[in-house]
Amino acid sequence: MENNFTLNINHESDIPKYQQLVDSINNAISENILAKGEQLPSVNSICKNSQLSRDTVFKAYSILKEQKLIDSVPNKGYFVIGETRKVLLVLDTFKAYKEVLYHSFVNNLADNVIVDVQFHHYNIENFKTIINNSAGKYFKYVVMNFDDKEVASTLSSISNEKLLLIDWNIHSKSKNNYVFQDFGKAFYEALKQGEPLFKKYKEIVFVYPTFTNHPKETITHFKKYCTDFNLNYKVITNPKEFIIEKDIAYLSVSDRILGMFLEQCREKNLEPGKDVGFLSYNETPMKKFIYKGISVVTTDFNELGIKAAEFVTKDEPMQYYVPTKLTIRESL
Repeated sequence: MENNFTLNINHESDIPKYQQLVDSINNAISENILAKGEQLPSVNSICKNSQLSRDTVFKAYSILKEQKLIDSVPNKGYFVIGETRKVLLVLDTFKAYKEVLYHSFVNNLADNVIVDVQFHHYNIENFKTIINNSAGKYFKYVVMNFDDKEVASTLSSISNEKLLLIDWNIHSKSKNNYVFQDFGKAFYEALKQGEPLFKKYKEIVFVYPTFTNHPKETITHFKKYCTDFNLNYKVITNPKEFIIEKDIAYLSVSDRILGMFLEQCREKNLEPGKDVGFLSYNETPMKKFIYKGISVVTTDFNELGIKAAEFVTKDEPMQYYVPTKLTIRESL
């Protein structure tokens, strides 16, 4: 073989040896170390050089054939027939607006790109396991950041040209590639557009429950907005204290709180947008249809996915902020 492909099997690893072989060849194709038409090592040579059984090698090659990456030619061996790129997408949790991001990302990639999705759930040990186990296996890494001091050091094992940080500018470095939303100034500017509607109410209550991982800078800019525009406000963090009252507008980053709001409106016979108001953070496909429509302040998760896909397909540096906007519906 006239290429730089080398096969390294860790016999002490918990990862099955056949999967290590599959991952190694997948990565070599992604990195153009193995090109379309090139011949793979024979089963006998892999068995001899890597101390693997024939069954293990045949299993790995069968999986690669099913993935349409290789094929066999009688009396000649196995050859690369596909050009693939494996991408790792690491999200925090799977919510409705993350589904929009995911589908936008996947639908804007080429057919030869395979996306693996993992969720860190804001758990640093889980995050470290995902990143450490994926080292060297992917063409690009698209990672949703979160607030933990070990995030940056964990990601340092990934070369900068392969890594894209998305959603939250936390623990990032100036050289990092990113597609972020602005939870501070852009949020403030979006709220300004709703001033005439907020003036209808005696007070604005920001419900920021303790179980949320939403950036706290949003609270800071909410307070600044209310102060600058002479609006009465308060922030509550205990969902048990969330008891709606007439002539009050509510803002929340949690869809659980939105559900509680609508339930209380029904129980108290209060009309959203007239008796009480509600502004929800993050657009989802259903919010335009819930009740008579839920007003939202949100970034464009579809655009976020498109820009992330652009980083993968164009193989160029990426530093971009997705705009935040206010969409007014009947709930406000």
